[in-house]
Amino acid sequence: MGNSKAYPVFRTGDAAEAYRQAKRLCALLEHVDDRIRLFAEMRTPREVLHMAELVPGVPFDYEETRKDPTTGHFLLFDLDVTTLDDAELRTHLPLSFREDVERGDAEERFLDALGEGTAVIEWNGRWPDDPEADSYGHWNYDGVQVVFHGDDAQYGTWAEEHTVFVHVTKYGDLARARKLAAHIGGDVLGEVQLGW
Repeated sequence: MGNSKAYPVFRTGDAAEAYRQAKRLCALLEHVDDRIRLFAEMRTPREVLHMAELVPGVPFDYEETRKDPTTGHFLLFDLDVTTLDDAELRTHLPLSFREDVERGDAEERFLDALGEGTAVIEWNGRWPDDPEADSYGHWNYDGVQVVFHGDDAQYGTWAEEHTVFVHVTKYGDLARARKLAAHIGGDVLGEVQLGW
């Protein structure tokens, strides 16, 4: 199988603009899956509660590994965040979640709930075939991703800006990435990265 190749094609300090450009790219997909993937790191009680409203019942987890000081076993976060007061919730921060949800209005609600932590929206799909450029769509690899407060498709480190990526075949397709970037008035911004 392997991972897709992710090309950064847009970067900005404006989260709404990054989202808008990602949606413009999604419109170019021949097919878009019915479900999207959301990831968010929450650093404050307010951010956690806002996300809990957005995706009720989603399992939250510790963003950083925690171990029981007595046993050394890894700790899992298994509390209902809506029952905790701010002081108790602060002792568990930062928290994160990763969830697949139905595409639709979830994206806009997620955008409204963004905090200062890294967050991601991923749309999987398939780019149309372009035989003239010897470029073909791939179900397992194609799609669009926006990483809020990050410049890494694997969302490893925090950054001030927000980055939009296009994902293509595991072999890479720089020509397609450049065409997609040109559609939103940009170009490929740096090296290809490991995708999903």
